[in-house]
Amino acid sequence: MLEWKQIRSGIRPVPAPAATSRIWAVAALIAFALVAVSNFLDGQGDPTLDLVAISVTVAVVSTGARLTAAPGTALLCWLVLNVFATAPIGALTWEAPYDLGRIVCLLAAAGTGTVLARLAHARSAYHRLAP
Repeated sequence: MLEWKQIRSGIRPVPAPAATSRIWAVAALIAFALVAVSNFLDGQGDPTLDLVAISVTVAVVSTGARLTAAPGTALLCWLVLNVFATAPIGALTWEAPYDLGRIVCLLAAAGTGTVLARLAHARSAYHRLAP
C-alpha cells in the first residue's frame, strides 16, 4: 500500500554538491600544504607517502563534489605532487608508468569519495522520506 507524504519545497532531501572550481581550489591548496609540510618535516622524502596523504585528502574533499570534478581534481593534485614532491623539485617531468599510476590513484580516490558521499546522501534522503 502506498502512503503519500507531502515534500516541503524548502528542504532538499539531498544536499547540492559544491561548485567544481571550489573543489579544485581546495584540493590544490591542501595538496600543496601537505607536500610543503612533508618536505619541511621529512626533507625530500618518499613521494609515495605524499601520494597516500594526498589521495586520502582528495577522497575527503571530493565528498562534497560532483563526479565530473574528479578528473580535474586528480590532475591538479598530480601537478602539485609532480612539481613539488618528486625530484627534481620545481620541474615538471613525465615518466609514463609511474605518473599514470599516480594519476589513476588520485582519480580513484576522487571518484570513490564522491560516489560514497552521494550514496550516503541518497540513503539518508530515502530514510527521511520513507515511513
